[in-house]
Amino acid sequence: MMKKETSWLWRERLGIFCLILTILSLSIALTINFRPLYVWDIQALNLLDVVAIDQPTLLKNFGQLMSYLNNPFHHTLQMSDFPVSESGAFHFYEVKRLFLLCYGVLIVTAIPSILFIRRLIKGKRLWRLIRPFQWGMIIPVFFGILMAVGFDQFFVAFHGVFFNNDDWLFDPATDPIINVLPEEFFMHSFILFFILLELFFLVGILAGKRELKRI
Repeated sequence: MMKKETSWLWRERLGIFCLILTILSLSIALTINFRPLYVWDIQALNLLDVVAIDQPTLLKNFGQLMSYLNNPFHHTLQMSDFPVSESGAFHFYEVKRLFLLCYGVLIVTAIPSILFIRRLIKGKRLWRLIRPFQWGMIIPVFFGILMAVGFDQFFVAFHGVFFNNDDWLFDPATDPIINVLPEEFFMHSFILFFILLELFFLVGILAGKRELKRI
């Protein structure tokens, strides 16, 4: 009996870890592909004031960039109205690898996570998600505070963690795309990502508490 309980406990921990990876990668995937955020920022940040093109043309170029970043079979970055330097192209290549890593994690963990949730529901153990998801909700709050204190420092630290070079420091003269991808847009993207994380964790917590009331 003790061995069975220990085995279940380890499977449960592994399931929760897998589920958290699914939530993280899904939140990232939804954020980076949420085109309405960029459309909104075009107006909110007056991006058309810094380029000599209209909004449809800008969105076409943004779509070309996202197509390159999302498609593993798209090997060359080309935008109709924005030249790209060698260092700029290399940085976007590194970003592409992170995108594909995110999608890979999502694909690998999604089905096991769904099966794990089904097992929890069947065994009336959804309440087991409450504590780890409560801890999970603290993380976005912590990073949100760091962003509020100084997003510049947070943004630099983020690139220091994920990139081992300075190619992300674009020169507008050689990589004018940076003029329409301002730091504020990335700040809004981080905010959206953290909101999605909080919502996913909150849903799990509420489902667990609802189940506890029925027991």
